[in-house]
Amino acid sequence: MTVSAEAPADSLPIDTWRVMDDAPVRRLDQALAASAFAGERRLSRTRFQALIESGAVLCDGRVVTDIAFKTRPGMTIAVNMPAVEESALTGEAIPLAVVYEDSDLLVLDKPPGLVVHPAPGHETGTLVQALIAHCGDSLSGVGGVRRPGIVHRLDKDTSGLLVVAKNDAAHQGLAAQFADHGRSGPLEREYRAFVWGAPPSAAGTVNAPLGRHATHREKIAVRKNGREAITHWRRLEDYGGVSLIACQLETGRTHQIRVHMAHLGHPVLGDAAYAAGFKTKANRLTPEARAALDALGRQALHAAVLGFEHPRTGEPLRFESALPDDLARLRRALSSP
Repeated sequence: MTVSAEAPADSLPIDTWRVMDDAPVRRLDQALAASAFAGERRLSRTRFQALIESGAVLCDGRVVTDIAFKTRPGMTIAVNMPAVEESALTGEAIPLAVVYEDSDLLVLDKPPGLVVHPAPGHETGTLVQALIAHCGDSLSGVGGVRRPGIVHRLDKDTSGLLVVAKNDAAHQGLAAQFADHGRSGPLEREYRAFVWGAPPSAAGTVNAPLGRHATHREKIAVRKNGREAITHWRRLEDYGGVSLIACQLETGRTHQIRVHMAHLGHPVLGDAAYAAGFKTKANRLTPEARAALDALGRQALHAAVLGFEHPRTGEPLRFESALPDDLARLRRALSSP
């Protein structure tokens, strides 16, 4: 759907268009998603479907609530856009390491210790509240609410690269790429992890379904009836008793790398949940390495590479993040004779 060349721009409200005489017949939600209005407001097809079903769309002056309604050439379509609701959360001035930002999205390097989304026990001081303060009015509303669109998460104590959508269309476009996990699309995610021991081969794949632990509900475990989970790994460095590996995710399950590496017999250093049985191995490290591990206070896991296609322009974007100071210190200590 496009604005007819015969219709003067100032004769129609900003939220009203006339379907061109040579336009194809389309479902109403598809026509709206393809319109100039969608591009200007950064709205997704899902958002238009909700607007249609709420009675906010008129075709030739008649309210239409059926998303499958067929548009016709010459039809006038109007959208009564509700005002964007303000988030119930209050923005907080928390420093962010932003590595890329435009009107649709931003990529940041999350420090360890920062919770992504408010939850019981972490109602304030989260990444979402930091983003509300940082982005301000550039958040045009995801699902009609002025809030950042979180399409993937990192554990509180995992550091590294994270992409966030500023508007509805960007959120949907990024979410589709993350749902595909790079199997057929452009998404690329790679982590760095320091693990106990040395895997027997240079590279491998863990294909083991994951679900909630049967007795410890806050933990994840390999379970026959769990959801499919696939992690590809390769060994980068061997320090004797500890290895640095790279992990690529083919699925995105909670704690996936941490549980899969523990399942393989090489849990992540500093992982209180999944490497508890390996604490005594720290005694085999050099004093310098043991001190660096003690100072870490978290799992030695970092989201080092993030690549995706820009949801609006189609431009390929790729970012790399060096090991943060605490993991770089651990690496130096492990490498020292």
